[in-house]
Amino acid sequence: MIDELLKRIERLEYHQQLLIQLVDHTKKTFTKLIIQKNLGPEEVEEFHRLCEYLNKKMKEQKAEGFLYFHPLLKEFSEKVNKKLDVHETIECCLNEGLHLELMRELIKYLED
Repeated sequence: MIDELLKRIERLEYHQQLLIQLVDHTKKTFTKLIIQKNLGPEEVEEFHRLCEYLNKKMKEQKAEGFLYFHPLLKEFSEKVNKKLDVHETIECCLNEGLHLELMRELIKYLED
């Protein structure tokens, strides 16, 4: 019974790898990243909450006249799920059109 379950899990993992290859040519790069990094729904929701929080913070800072948002990148880097590479995650979000205003600002400070 356990051997059969292990074989099924291995097969599912193999099929998952094949599916990732199939979606390689789409713009759903963040979705692909979720699969590659094995993130669960709670972790993805946590990511989106972090982005919403930082986006709100950025808008407040802009209203106060802030011009530089490097501290937001630092906070993002510290709080984002450790399974995710910061640069890759920002690029994937930009490619997929997620949290665009925030990601466009954060990418500026990665390139410094």
